[in-house]
Amino acid sequence: MYKAPYENLIVYKQICLLRILIYKHTAPFAKSEPRRASQMRDAIRSAKQNFKEGYQRGSIRIFINSCKVSYGSMEELIGDIEDCHDDGLFDTNTFNQLMDLAKKTHYLLNNYIQSLFKIEKEGTWKVIHPQKYK
Repeated sequence: MYKAPYENLIVYKQICLLRILIYKHTAPFAKSEPRRASQMRDAIRSAKQNFKEGYQRGSIRIFINSCKVSYGSMEELIGDIEDCHDDGLFDTNTFNQLMDLAKKTHYLLNNYIQSLFKIEKEGTWKVIHPQKYK
């Protein structure tokens, strides 16, 4: 099965892991706080999907812009994680786990965006698309 090159990136794997954990840890309050749970899930889903979609478009400029959208979604999620802890929806252990992973992912994504700018400047961007099989 084809695996896109970005799927091997630590930053992408972190986003995927964070998405799983956000869904898990928002489940207990999804009925009492449906809007908050939905917003958190949407934010992390946006981070993942924009990363994927931007890469598949083939243009480094589009990919950079999509990664910036992902970065903004991560920033929103970090704020929501803080709010959930402040409002007693996440205990300290859950808060620490999610916040640590979210901040590390946010940091990695920022660094990745900076490296994409460098690649763009150097003109060394290459997209690897899956081979077509008959």
